[in-house]
Amino acid sequence: MEKDGTDARHSEEQERRAYWTEQMDGAYEFMLAVQAHPCAECGEPLVSLPEAARAAGVKVRFSPLPHVRGLPRLFFLRKGLVEDFLAAAEDMNRRGWVMRVEDGYRTREMQKYNALRPEVFPMVLAKARWELGGAEPPLDLVRRRLAALIAMNPRVGTHCSGSAIDISVLARDGSAEVDRGAPYLEVSEKTPMASPFVSEQAAGNRAEITALMASHGFRTYPYEFWHYNKGDAYDEHLAGTGAPARYGPVDLDPATGAVRAIENATEPLNSEEEIGALIRQGMRQE
Repeated sequence: MEKDGTDARHSEEQERRAYWTEQMDGAYEFMLAVQAHPCAECGEPLVSLPEAARAAGVKVRFSPLPHVRGLPRLFFLRKGLVEDFLAAAEDMNRRGWVMRVEDGYRTREMQKYNALRPEVFPMVLAKARWELGGAEPPLDLVRRRLAALIAMNPRVGTHCSGSAIDISVLARDGSAEVDRGAPYLEVSEKTPMASPFVSEQAAGNRAEITALMASHGFRTYPYEFWHYNKGDAYDEHLAGTGAPARYGPVDLDPATGAVRAIENATEPLNSEEEIGALIRQGMRQE
């Protein structure tokens, strides 16, 4: 009986590992397709979501945590998306929920160091090692996994386009977070939206939240259960329209909301030298 239990656990571990590898390979291919998708940046400004929610009287919460390197979070979204954002948040209020925006617009600095921060990189490295049965992963594997989970250039990072938000959902009375099977920024086989490794209730909550967001035009990134976007290359690619994205990577003036298109947006934000050094550091700490 003990052997049967060990075999079952080994089989489940293999299933989880195979699923993770398949999903992360798919996410990397998705990123390559998004990078190739045409973009016709419209120059639309960004708007502060906390200010918009206060003005509309809609209950929305925003993460109180600092961003990478102690930077303040920039809860901004393109002006043309704010009405839909507020409508989605208001629908959640009617449902007895409150949207908590975990992240919004990211500068290039934020996007770069998001991949390198100590809460994220060790998890990605650990999962890459897990894929290989504990062996040291080659740099290219870690680079591809980072690219799948944290966009490695502005062209594929829709947070840099001001068209994406990461969200959690809370009970309106503040009593608890709505169960989605894992917390925000989970890095595991539970991360993809359609993961079979979460409970039936969590899967149902994910589906209900996604349907609510979709009713206001927001499309989910299939490989993260918290990420929603609209009007960018993710959206157009997933819709299969072939139409150029309206929103591309931009630099933001937070004081005015004005944007300027980022040049050379496909240049990697993180060098192979940086990633390799962190791999070696992580392996030494074992």
